[in-house]
Amino acid sequence: MILLVLGLVVFLGIHSIRIVADDWRSARVARLGEGRWKGLYSLVSLVGFVLIVVGYGQARHAPVLLWIPPVWSRHVAALLVLAAFILIVAAYVPGTHLKARVGHPMLLGVKLWAFAHLLANGTLGSLVLFGSFLVWAVVDYVVCRRRDRRNGVAYAALGWSRDAIAVVIGLVAWAAFAFWLHGVLIGVKPFGV
Repeated sequence: MILLVLGLVVFLGIHSIRIVADDWRSARVARLGEGRWKGLYSLVSLVGFVLIVVGYGQARHAPVLLWIPPVWSRHVAALLVLAAFILIVAAYVPGTHLKARVGHPMLLGVKLWAFAHLLANGTLGSLVLFGSFLVWAVVDYVVCRRRDRRNGVAYAALGWSRDAIAVVIGLVAWAAFAFWLHGVLIGVKPFGV
């Protein structure tokens, strides 16, 4: 569990710099240059991610059961993760109504993903992993929306076709992950196939 917590501190810590020290971040970017800053940021993120993967893997091998999730929670989780995939894709398709409406669909997608996994998993490791991501995404979403309002940032919607693209890509990515990649990468088949 120590590696999981350390990984979360590193990964979510680097992703929280704009939340707690935006001016410090801006000064580092100005000093190092955007390319070097992004390289360092990516390296620290990768280290945190690897620690999370290894730490969660260890926690899954010696699970501490806190509750037994009801069967229906898996079905609700699947629907929430489907919505999360669509939102995450919408963050990268310019001009979607989703982005214009919610501002930061990636963070909303992370919130749904984390909440869905909290519903469907009842172990201490899951609570630490997904609970941490949920709290971080809620805080980051609030901070980003406030920053957007303060700076007068508005996201333009350029047409429903862009939303359709986000939905189709999100559905395909979700299906690939739910029916194949989740089992290959995580070792758990959400639908048992």
